[in-house]
Order: sequence, then structure tokens, then C-alpha cells
Amino acid sequence: MSATLENEPGVETGSSAQRLRTALWGILKDRPSAIAGAVMLAGFVLVAVFAPVLAPHGIHEIVGPPFGTPGAYPPLGLDDGGGDILSLLMWGARISLTVGFAASMVAILVGGTVGVAAGFFGGATDTILMRITDYFLAIPDVPLMIVVAAIWGPSLMHIVLVIGLLLWTSTARIVRAQVKSVRERVYVKRARALGAGNARIIFRHVLPQVAPLLVANTVLTIAVAIFDETALAFLGLSDPSKISWGKMIKNATESAAISAGAWWTIVPPGICVALVILACTLMGQALEDALNPRLRVAHLAARGFRLLPRTLRDDA
Repeated sequence: MSATLENEPGVETGSSAQRLRTALWGILKDRPSAIAGAVMLAGFVLVAVFAPVLAPHGIHEIVGPPFGTPGAYPPLGLDDGGGDILSLLMWGARISLTVGFAASMVAILVGGTVGVAAGFFGGATDTILMRITDYFLAIPDVPLMIVVAAIWGPSLMHIVLVIGLLLWTSTARIVRAQVKSVRERVYVKRARALGAGNARIIFRHVLPQVAPLLVANTVLTIAVAIFDETALAFLGLSDPSKISWGKMIKNATESAAISAGAWWTIVPPGICVALVILACTLMGQALEDALNPRLRVAHLAARGFRLLPRTLRDDA
């Protein structure tokens, strides 16, 4: 009876989920930086959500003279139009984080779909989809984003689609490798022998095993998406009616803030972008170590925990 239960898909999924939670907790305990990253990212998200309540001033509200210095006016000073930098940072977090999360969702959806289809069906489907992925990998992301965004026009939705549709390649390759492994497992072959269709096998047995890797890759993709949004906004390709951290840097540059010595108009949004990227990177690396079987084995072995037998190390 125990042998039969161990081969059941539901039991396999449950035991896998328990092992993933245990591994994740072990990684987080060994890497407090991941917890710090989660706290930082949660803080930025809360500020963005409650910006209408927390921001002391509105986006277009004039608080004082242009380039008012920090301390004499609001804590972080004023921009070229007399707007409060602190308030603009809070409002800008809403746009920057929204674009980052939305673009990463698009990238994960496209990359996950391509990876699952290529890994599960194999053959000509795998060859065609992977060649398309290779072509996208060979094209520099940022220049292509600039061209596409310039053609589509400055719009928040366009920026989300441009970034999302160009960041899916790494996700597709990671998911494909995992799916090729999952489809050869005993319970998947058993389900197919019992007459289960491809759709049922994918949604019932394959996706639950691939989902953890998608979660880890999503966090890492958010960091890249926020950086790309900042770059496109700085180049004037974002929605001109929306304020974001990249738009703040662009406005400061166009108003010759550096020449005027108004460093506070550029440094705070730059620090916010850097901190969010750092937080996502710390979290994403920890999650990937915990959820990617190959990386988890390497992580544990490097710290002298449970050593695998030589045969298992060679297979890994």
C-alpha cells in the first residue's frame, strides 16, 4: 500500500511541496540577506499602495522655489518646478512597481507557455520554439525596446508589453529543461497510460512541478523590468502624463539639475531603483537556490551539509 501511495500524483505533489518549504526555510535561515530583500520590497510596495495617504503633497503641487534645498524645505528638497521630491518618489513608486510587476507577469506567461510546450511536446515543436528563443536571446534587449517603444508610441501599456515580450527567453529555457525532466517521471507515464490527455497532464502534473521555478524567476524578472522601465522613461519613451522614478531622473537632467548643483533631484530616485533591484535580486537568488534542484544541491554541498553519494552527484 505504501508503495502504491508513493506513486500517486497527489502524494508526489504533496511531498514535493513539503520538501520545497523545508528547503526554502533552510536557505532563508542561512541567507538573512534574502529576508532583508523581502522586507525592503514589501516596504516599497506598501509605500506605493498607500501613496495617496502617505504623500504630503500632490504630483503637480508647487511647494516652494525651484531646486529648493533639503532641510530648508521638505526633507528631500524640491525639483525644478518646486515639487516635493519625497512626494514624487512615493507617487513614482506606483508607476515603476506597477510596470515592473505587470511586465514580469507578461514575460512569465509567455516564457512559461513556450517552455512548457517545447519541453512537453518535444520534436519539431521543441526545435522551432527554441530556435525562436535563440533569436530573441541574440538580440540586445534595450536597443530593441527603444525601437519598439518609439514605434508604438509613449504609453504605459506599450511599455509593459515591450518589456514583457522581450524578457521571456530565460524563463522559457529554464521551464523547458524542468518540463523535459517531469514528463519522464513515473506518475506522468502512468497518467498517460490510463488515458489522460495532454491538457490534463500539463495542468495536473507538470505545472505544479514547474510553478516553483516560475515564482523564483518572476522575482528576478521584476528587477530587470524595473530597470528597463527606468531606462525607457529616461529616454522619454514612457507615458508623459505619468510620474515614475525614471521620469524624475529625466526631468532633472533636462532642467540642468546637475549644473545647478541640485543633486537631490537625481540621487533619491536612483537610490530607490537600486534598492528595489537589490531586494528582488536577493530574494530571487534565494528562491532559486531553494526551488531549483540543481542549484539547491550545489548550495547545500558548498556549505558542507548533507553530501550526496558520488553516483547522485555525477547524475546531477
